[in-house]
Amino acid sequence: MRLPSGDKPCQSETMDDTRIEKRVGVQATSDRIWDLVADLSGWGAWNPVDADVEGAIAYGGRLTMNEAWPDMAERQALAQVVEWQPRVRLVWAERRGFLFQSLRYIQIEELGPGNCILTAGIRFSGLRGELFHDKHRPAIRQAQEAIVEGLKAAAEAG
Repeated sequence: MRLPSGDKPCQSETMDDTRIEKRVGVQATSDRIWDLVADLSGWGAWNPVDADVEGAIAYGGRLTMNEAWPDMAERQALAQVVEWQPRVRLVWAERRGFLFQSLRYIQIEELGPGNCILTAGIRFSGLRGELFHDKHRPAIRQAQEAIVEGLKAAAEAG
């Protein structure tokens, strides 16, 4: 599994991974977008999937959140920050059980002043991760779109 930056957070090269991501143009600065991402307690205002987010954005920092994907039961996620760079990206990973890991990310690419590409994505790895992806792909795709559109709207409004 590779991070959006190309680095590898997992040691196993044999695991297959499956990714769903959504990209959108945003008329806001990377500073504005990052301020919204870094305000973990404010995610509920723009993120329809993750609520009650708490933790620390730091290497190895722990994040807890209530995760509610469309058409699935809400669950508490316990994740670890595996990569972050202010105004560029936040990446967090979670072991979700035997043969099932997820890696989620928000990435900001500044094209020019007040003009960015925003990406939100998730990667599943392990056999159970692939099965979960196959079963829930439409709902997860819909959720990733809602996440970037919500963050876009919040960034452009501010």
